[in-house]
Amino acid sequence: MKRATWKSGIGGFLVLLPSLALLAVFVYWFIAKTVYSSLTDWGRDPAQALALKPVLRFIGLDNYRELFTGLIDGRFRQDMVSTLFFTFFFILGCLSLGLVLAILVDRKPRGEGLFRSIFLFPFSLSFVVTGTIWRWLLQPKGGINRLPTLVGLPPGDFAWLTSRQQVWRFDWSLLPLFFALLLALLFAFLALSALRAGRRRGAGIAAVSALLLGLWALGPGRSLKLLDFPELHGFNLAFIGILVAAIWQMAGYTMALYLAGLRGIPEELREAALVDGATEWQIHTRIILPLLAPVTLSAMIILGHISLKIFDLVFAMAGPDNGSTDVPALLMFITTFRGNQFAKGAAIGVILLVLVAVIILPYLRSQLRREELS
Repeated sequence: MKRATWKSGIGGFLVLLPSLALLAVFVYWFIAKTVYSSLTDWGRDPAQALALKPVLRFIGLDNYRELFTGLIDGRFRQDMVSTLFFTFFFILGCLSLGLVLAILVDRKPRGEGLFRSIFLFPFSLSFVVTGTIWRWLLQPKGGINRLPTLVGLPPGDFAWLTSRQQVWRFDWSLLPLFFALLLALLFAFLALSALRAGRRRGAGIAAVSALLLGLWALGPGRSLKLLDFPELHGFNLAFIGILVAAIWQMAGYTMALYLAGLRGIPEELREAALVDGATEWQIHTRIILPLLAPVTLSAMIILGHISLKIFDLVFAMAGPDNGSTDVPALLMFITTFRGNQFAKGAAIGVILLVLVAVIILPYLRSQLRREELS
């Protein structure tokens, strides 16, 4: 029996070996090569940038230090802030609209199949096609800005993709302070969650961590600054057009996830709640939404992954030279293939990889643990 199991294991490994080899070479090897390139000076010397065998010098984390604190890399820092705002509003918009559409379709209206197809159709398009369509619709002198003229009003003049107006600005040099306060709030939330679950030891550790971080932020942390000068960054209103197009495309996908979750909720739960006197609002807020929490988490992970590495939609809608709608992935392309700053472009790519990993790896770990328990 053991011999047969051993043979089947060897056979399975041999079957997977070609895929593992290709994965190791074309994924992990190139990731390792990119990380190493980001630690060199490749591109600083124009004579070596495009040489067949460039002479590279190891400089450690200098490229990362310049991106976060260098005088001439303010564009990257603004792109990071823009991506964070874009990710927040993109996830919020897709989840909200997708949930509303799913609830409406779940009521099984007449023509349900047609509505599902209409809502899902944008998801079948590529971001390039979506960007091209919405670029026409958001022209300054046409498209949506011309809609008021249909009812006798003057045309709109909002600069959908070219506005330079920013809101919610903050000083980048105070980023360590903001990060410490955010972590303190996170640990405080974890402490409350652990206390409600009866885990007093975990609640105590989280509460002490929140207190220490808060004291550090209000004390020594106030003097720690990334820059020697104030550098204000905020949410550029030109991203509103990008957000509208992105939410239009992905809301149908979110609707499909929520609809599958709604159809999986036993009807007996709703009927029992109605018998107990619960209103429609109470049924949704106290029964349906808590049961949809795993669907919401999965959708947030997928949408967050898409928003952090978004490139093609922004490129198609606003082009590579519109600083108002720039994102790190677009800046990586410009830095690497226009400026021939290969090391700095690799550093931007590694930063994006780390951000995506921070979102995806905890989710994958929880999923694997859940499968083991089941």
